[in-house]
Amino acid sequence: MTGFFSNVVEIFTTGKYMEIIWAGLKMTLIISIGAALLGLLLGTVVAIVKLSSKKNKWLAIPRVICNIYITVVRGTPMALQLFIMAFVIITVRGFPQEIVAILAFGINSGAYVAESIRGGILSVDIGQTEAGRSLGLPAHVTMLRIVIPQAIKNVIPALGNEVIALIKETSIVSMIGMQDLTAAAKLIGSGQNLATYFAPMMVVALFYLAIVYALSFGIKCIERRLRASDKR
Repeated sequence: MTGFFSNVVEIFTTGKYMEIIWAGLKMTLIISIGAALLGLLLGTVVAIVKLSSKKNKWLAIPRVICNIYITVVRGTPMALQLFIMAFVIITVRGFPQEIVAILAFGINSGAYVAESIRGGILSVDIGQTEAGRSLGLPAHVTMLRIVIPQAIKNVIPALGNEVIALIKETSIVSMIGMQDLTAAAKLIGSGQNLATYFAPMMVVALFYLAIVYALSFGIKCIERRLRASDKR
């Protein structure tokens, strides 16, 4: 146990080890933030198409495409999707791996975000929509001014959980040769003997834990502010 703590201290106090970890952390954050933004955009579009297609016959085909997209993405492993994106779809030599990973994780996240947003909008009482329309508000104004603000409060916890899951899922990017936090731990551990390989893994686990805790704290603060606004 003493050797383990001494190895942890050595990692934190050795410049070359921390450089590897910071580089891995930077890569993890770039992929996570990029994929989260892409997933939010894609998921919002898909959710709107699925909800609007019931009243607009021109969206019938896009609705079928969205349903297939959600079924396929949610029904296949993330690792397989990453491999397909890296070695089948994008095979251009020299293409940035960061973009490949962002596209793969963003498309995957979009399917889950779409269902979360759709469920959040459907959770708003239909009477709210009817009230807006009875006041003479157009459908899009009713959606933007009445339904969506209430749906956001229901969706934020689910979106937060999706972002947290996304951050942890990025640990598999080392499978296509990228160096994220998890790969950084492997790289540091490979330069030591097996008795000390556990230390870099625990150091990286602390970084993941810190990121997730900070994100969870931020989500709770947002939820608290939204609940406070309901009481005014």
